[in-house]
Amino acid sequence: MTHHDVIVLGAGAAGLFCAATSGGRGRRVLVLEHNDRVGKKITISGGGRCNFTNLHASPDNYLSSNRDFCRSALARYTPADFLALVESRGIAWHEKKLGQLFCNTRSREIIDLLLAECARARVVVRCGVRVEEVSGPGPFRVRTTAGEFTAATLVVATGGLSFAKLGASDLGYRLARQFGLRLTDLRPGLVPLTFGQHDRAAFGPLSGVSLPVRVRHGGAVFDEALLFTHRGFSGPAILQISNYWREGERLAFDLLPDGAEFLVAGRGPALAQLSAVWPKRFAEAWCSRHTPDKPVAQWTAREREEVKSLLHRWPVDFTGTEGYPKAEVTLGGVDTRDLSSKTMEARDVPGLFFIGEVVDVTGWLGGYNFQWAWASASAAGQAL
Repeated sequence: MTHHDVIVLGAGAAGLFCAATSGGRGRRVLVLEHNDRVGKKITISGGGRCNFTNLHASPDNYLSSNRDFCRSALARYTPADFLALVESRGIAWHEKKLGQLFCNTRSREIIDLLLAECARARVVVRCGVRVEEVSGPGPFRVRTTAGEFTAATLVVATGGLSFAKLGASDLGYRLARQFGLRLTDLRPGLVPLTFGQHDRAAFGPLSGVSLPVRVRHGGAVFDEALLFTHRGFSGPAILQISNYWREGERLAFDLLPDGAEFLVAGRGPALAQLSAVWPKRFAEAWCSRHTPDKPVAQWTAREREEVKSLLHRWPVDFTGTEGYPKAEVTLGGVDTRDLSSKTMEARDVPGLFFIGEVVDVTGWLGGYNFQWAWASASAAGQAL
């Protein structure tokens, strides 16, 4: 049996950063990871270049049953703080759009940064170790496939249910229940939406077509790209709004979000006008369903108004999502009512901390979830 001051379960973004922060304060830290290597989700993030933070991250960019819970951690560890760390290690970066920061080369640079910080703090990282049983506190005992370990403090940074192929597990949620913490409802987040057979037959052939749209729902508004798939819609606009959408609800898309007005004049068909601003395949499919089969000049006033309304509020019904295999995050998690917003420690279980995605705090697409990982990990690491 080996004793440490801190055991961190999970060697993702939050787990490694918390370990490095705590180890840097003189704590003896052990990180246990059931995958064969650390940071698998980091590796694929941002198209392989890791969208490691967002300059504009604020509580307004996060969903939670308690919108204010993330405020303290985000204020105490900001995007500028992590960017300073990135720059201090000589990692080249660029801003893609809307405050999204990416590595210039590859995601591996962020993993190497985290491992270097852990090594500097003398953190022990062990991969390929599966947790079989946890008991405690006083101390916490973690029985694994590699033996038993004990520590006064246990940090759960096991992530959510998304990307099972990368080793996602429900361990964090099981541990929360075991120690009496509540969970909010779990569901896939930042996930493609699927529609019924009728729409699938009509728009499935458009798979791969993308166009800019504005989508609104539940007070949220996103101006992003929509991407057609064989099963439904994806792309940034859909991933963002999927966090707010619930099954059975309808979404409406503004297909001319820049405010341009078409079909006001001209003798030619609507297809000719719309093909100038949309991909031709989409324009053909949309016009065949929604515009009169005659030149625009011959439309009645009512027909003009109906088409104009559809251009700016095109309704689409979805039947569901593509689920956790295609979701980038898990919405919901450990109920924030049972955690300290300053330290991430369980209120009724001294020495037990939950950080990162396993907590009921979910950010928008665009680096926000990484910033929550750094901020929640820092809050816990400073308190351990």
